[in-house]
Amino acid sequence: MRRTWWIYLIGVLGLVAVAAPFLWMVLGSFKTQGELMRVPPTWWPRNATGQNYGDLFSKANFPRYFLNSALVALAVTAGNLIFCSMIGYALAKLRFKGRNALFVLVMATLMIPGMVTFVPLFVLVTNAGLANTYPGLILPFLVSPFGVFLMRQFFLGLPDDLIDAGRVDGSTELGIFARIMLPLTRPALATLGILTFLGSWNNFLWPLVVAQTEDKYTLPVALALYSTGQNAQNYGLLMAGAVVVVLPVLVMFLAFQRHVTKGIAITGLK
Repeated sequence: MRRTWWIYLIGVLGLVAVAAPFLWMVLGSFKTQGELMRVPPTWWPRNATGQNYGDLFSKANFPRYFLNSALVALAVTAGNLIFCSMIGYALAKLRFKGRNALFVLVMATLMIPGMVTFVPLFVLVTNAGLANTYPGLILPFLVSPFGVFLMRQFFLGLPDDLIDAGRVDGSTELGIFARIMLPLTRPALATLGILTFLGSWNNFLWPLVVAQTEDKYTLPVALALYSTGQNAQNYGLLMAGAVVVVLPVLVMFLAFQRHVTKGIAITGLK
């Protein structure tokens, strides 16, 4: 115990370094502008106020941005759960010509940086007339190579006897997938769903380019633009907006982190 005290010390210091900015942001969102500009700064709000949140949802149109982020994130998450599980099942359990080559191609796309395909993808979306639309924000991310890999690895660990038994009972391939195999992949589905939702909710660059009018902005884009406009010096409003962006994903991750850990651990053992 005496020999490992420094490990705990480093862990505590790391925790403070990670948590302190978030706590400062949350506490700062309840401070007045004058208190935020005070030198030396105060840690705890002396006159706590919710005016920043009131202004955020009444003047800044943040409810619209919140709904846009929720719509895009939920649609992208649902698409990944459906399509990645179907493709992963086909690559793991179905026998067809070129299956291994297709899987290698999927894995190869994981090695391509996103910025390499960013411009061609934007040109494709624009030529299809999907710029500044919800489909333009959603369709390019309905399936991901990581999701396909994750689901394939999980399906590989399930016994083929279950599939054979379903075929003997006269079930179709779709029925075997939907009623027998898919319910067994709940840990992997939970992991994929949470990671996809977090990534989509925090996505900034693609909505910034595709969403060309304010009614299509997502929360990260709106917050970034507000931080450079006339509200650039309104630190209380910006901190309240940052809390609104971070808090939903933080709560979701804390609530489902057990599923994330379990899903990744089980998938890694397949």
